[in-house]
Amino acid sequence: MVNTEDFVRRLELLLEFYGLSAAAFADKIEVQRSGISHLLSGRNKPSLDFVMKVVQTFPEVNLYWLLNGKGSFPHDSKSPAPTPSGVPKEAGNAASKKTVQEKNIEKIVVFYSDGSFKAYSGK
Repeated sequence: MVNTEDFVRRLELLLEFYGLSAAAFADKIEVQRSGISHLLSGRNKPSLDFVMKVVQTFPEVNLYWLLNGKGSFPHDSKSPAPTPSGVPKEAGNAASKKTVQEKNIEKIVVFYSDGSFKAYSGK
């Protein structure tokens, strides 16, 4: 779960870094200005659509940094990207030499650009 207060602080850093007002930032990522206002005031939590628009519009923004403060901003392409479990790739390689318990896919969810989604069950 994303800590909204910390997310807002990181969002404010983005605005400062790019020298954008909240309104200009909203226009740039194509969201309503009131949405940015509600996020910055803590009234609303960020949606997946909002987060994806930010990282797609600003490639220097590291998704993991934006969501939970891990990683760096601006994104340093030399630093290893964390794996989905949060373990850096180097550590993951060492761990993979140990006995790995086989995992089965339970569910896959595909999100479409129109806001719809489709869920597929692995069973």
